[in-house]
Amino acid sequence: MTGFTLVNILGGLLIVTSTVVVLARTAKKSALLYMLQSFVLVLLLLSLGFATESSELFLWSASAFVTKVVLVPGILLYTIKKLGESQEVVNETSPARSVAIIAIEVLVCFAAVKQVDLYTAAEVKPALAISLAHFFIGLTCIISQRNIVKQIFGYCLMENGSHVTLALLAPHAPELVEIGIATDAIFAVLVMALVVRRIFRKTNSLDANNLMELKG
Repeated sequence: MTGFTLVNILGGLLIVTSTVVVLARTAKKSALLYMLQSFVLVLLLLSLGFATESSELFLWSASAFVTKVVLVPGILLYTIKKLGESQEVVNETSPARSVAIIAIEVLVCFAAVKQVDLYTAAEVKPALAISLAHFFIGLTCIISQRNIVKQIFGYCLMENGSHVTLALLAPHAPELVEIGIATDAIFAVLVMALVVRRIFRKTNSLDANNLMELKG
């Protein structure tokens, strides 16, 4: 098995983990599954680093482990604990329909990537298609979830997709670029978590449908 083959296999695992993040019945389960997906992303970065002989990607994988496997899930799990959110969440879209939508998004991205003719992407087109699909999967998560905590995971999935896309197209980019992206993600998740806590204190609800009316 070549290094690029392993990268594409790990890309396939990213789709599996992102799908279960969307379908998870509680926000806590989504946080734990997102942690698992981020660990798969770290393994993908390591595999890509060995395949491309990029020392930068080894540093990327280390910082991604700290930020995506530890810090971001930790912030979300702490927020969920403070909110006391343990009940099942309600999805606007049925699980079967969500899976079908994700499958269509992946197929469209595979068709789009076939037209890409870049030297850096020649061996990793399946993984590149999957990384692009994460933007749409993130949107699907945001649209299909009524629980506002779970909607945050839509942003997290989109951010993971951008992370992988950058690594695949520019494996020798300075590690400082990755740190900038990861830092933005941490602050964004932290701000969203604080906003969710304020909303819950005011409304005692995490259901987005209960937040549709403005009150004077």
